Amino acid sequence: MADSQNSEEIPEENPDDAAAKNTDAEGDALSQAEDILNGVEVQPEDSVVQGAAGDAAELKNDLLRLQAEYVNYRKRVERDRAVAGQMAVIGVLNSLLPVLDDIDAGRTHGDIVQGPFASIATKLETALETYGLERIDAVGVPFDPTVHEALIQQASADVEIDTVSQVLRKGYKSGDRILRAAQVIVSVPE
Repeated sequence: MADSQNSEEIPEENPDDAAAKNTDAEGDALSQAEDILNGVEVQPEDSVVQGAAGDAAELKNDLLRLQAEYVNYRKRVERDRAVAGQMAVIGVLNSLLPVLDDIDAGRTHGDIVQGPFASIATKLETALETYGLERIDAVGVPFDPTVHEALIQQASADVEIDTVSQVLRKGYKSGDRILRAAQVIVSVPE
């Protein structure tokens, strides 16, 4: 009974806890690395050379795979960045189409012929052209449903194929992308 009273339970010290206390006390990575290296067994020289050759080939393959993944990632990021830039420009161009319609209406009614507003309108159109904005408003060209929206068809003896005879509302494109189809009157053969 005396043994049970005098013997207090002492918790066993976990080796990981002891190592943690030592690293906290020493506090630097160099001593931790030395402890790890001291605990590693050294293999005989022949097995090291054979193992190193296999490890080197495996590491080389891993490195080549990682390099290919990085190159593909970089290409994808550059492509996505270019597409995002184009989409931003197209968004701005689309938001300015009603302003261009108002400018065209002002010119048609003679309100924007000369003076400061005519100069501002011309500068705006020139600036938008530098970002790739092009008009689709040609009269006398063959009707193309990908760039023209036919609102009215008129029979005509003067044409052999469907031809744009009048543009009611100008269309716009940026590069190959149609921002808005031109609304037109189409002359069709009789």
